This record gives sequence, C-alpha cells and structure tokens, in this order.
Amino acid sequence: MPTLKFRDDRPTLIGVVHLPPLPGSIRYGGLDISTIIDFAVRNARVLDETGFDAIILENFNDYPFRVRVKETETIASMAIIAREVVRTMTIPVGINLLRNSGPEAVAIAAVTGASFIRSNAYCESIVSAEGIIEPVSREVLEVMTRLNTKVTVLADIFVKHASPLHRMTVEDVAKDCVERALADALVVTGPRTGEPPDPLLLRRVIKSVNTKVLVGSGINPNNINDYREAHGFIVGTYLKDEEGQIDLAKARNIVNAVKALARP
Repeated sequence: MPTLKFRDDRPTLIGVVHLPPLPGSIRYGGLDISTIIDFAVRNARVLDETGFDAIILENFNDYPFRVRVKETETIASMAIIAREVVRTMTIPVGINLLRNSGPEAVAIAAVTGASFIRSNAYCESIVSAEGIIEPVSREVLEVMTRLNTKVTVLADIFVKHASPLHRMTVEDVAKDCVERALADALVVTGPRTGEPPDPLLLRRVIKSVNTKVLVGSGINPNNINDYREAHGFIVGTYLKDEEGQIDLAKARNIVNAVKALARP
C-alpha cells in the first residue's frame, strides 16, 4: 500500500469517508458489517477515481464519543473495514478513531496496510464535550515500536470542538508537537466541524515549524484560495450529500480547486 507523501506542485488533498455507526457505538442500529464495508469501499473509490491524494476512514457517526474507544467490536470493525478499503485503493488510506484513540488507530493501520493516522489530541491536553482528553503521543509511538512499523501521524493542535487546558501559544504547541512528540505533520481546524480556521492562525503555525501543516475543517471551493499556503487539506463535510454519501460532482469540484493552486 502506498505511503502518504506530500506533493510539491500543489497542496495535498485528503478526503474523509464518514462511516455509518459501527458495532459497539451507542447509535449502532444493527447494520450488517458487509453493508458498512460496501459503503466505505464505494465512497473511497469515488475519492480515488476523482484524483484525491489520500483518504481517511473515520467513525464520525459513533457520537457521543468516548475519550478512547474501549469497545472491542468497534476496533475490530474498523480494522475489517480498513483492510477491505486498502485492498481496493491505489492511494494511501488513513485512520481516525474518534475521539482520540490514536494508539488503537496505529494498531489498525499497522495490521491492515493503512499508512497514516489523525490524532485529535496527540500532544496537548484539551477539554471537550467528551471530557478532559490527554495526549497520546507516547502510547502511539510505543505501539509502532512494538509492531516494528512506521505510521505517519497527522496531529491536530488547538483542535475543533475543544479548548486547550494550557496557556501556551499556538506556536509553542506546534513546536512541542513536532520536536518533543515527534508528529509528522500538523492539522489546524476551525472551532467546529465544517467551519474553517482563521487564515492568520494557519500562517502562524506554518511559520513556527519546519514541517507540513494541513487545514482540517471547513474547506470548500469558495474559500480554498484563502488557505493556499497550506501544505494540504483534509476535506469531509463539503463532500457529502444529504444521505452522507460522497457526491461525485463535489469531489470533482474540490479536486479542480486544489489543482488551481498549483505552485510554479
């Protein structure tokens, strides 16, 4: 399976497949796992065929979330789904196991062939609707060591739907996340799902670290030019139709918008 690599000619585009509620979640309604797999593969294929650079599988509909997933059936389901998606994709696949199950996501990635994860609280303590969430960087790296593997980590800072439990500047958090927690890239978001970050915040983070910085929420073809300095975009909400499926026309639109940001 290909690994996640950032493009030099334009920002890297990562699409999100928001999975239906998985077994073990409060909102799981008994949907057969094969049906969930079909949903994931079908939607991932749209992203692959329209020109996205990578995809992330996310248990978006498992809310209300635990701080860390404890249900073995949820972890097992995500692994089965991920393996089937990886088998059918030509682009890298990532895992985001909400709310902050980074170690579990790394384990899933390692055994399924997925190449990266996203962690909402990788290197800072935050308070959210799920409670106080503590960083998982040490545990993530311990899993990689035990499995003798390398999985790329995209780490959120000042993440959406939460507030930091510290008074550090975003620059200091960014530096610590890269230099002390060994994140491979950083993700900047707006305050809520579907809302973009302040462009100034993005620029501050980019200037503070020598690593890739992505925008992780709120990007669409109408505002993408305001974030052209980003090294990549993670796009989920914009892509969805009313039934939660990825809309082909929207996928093409955002791909074309990113291509228009081509760098000389």
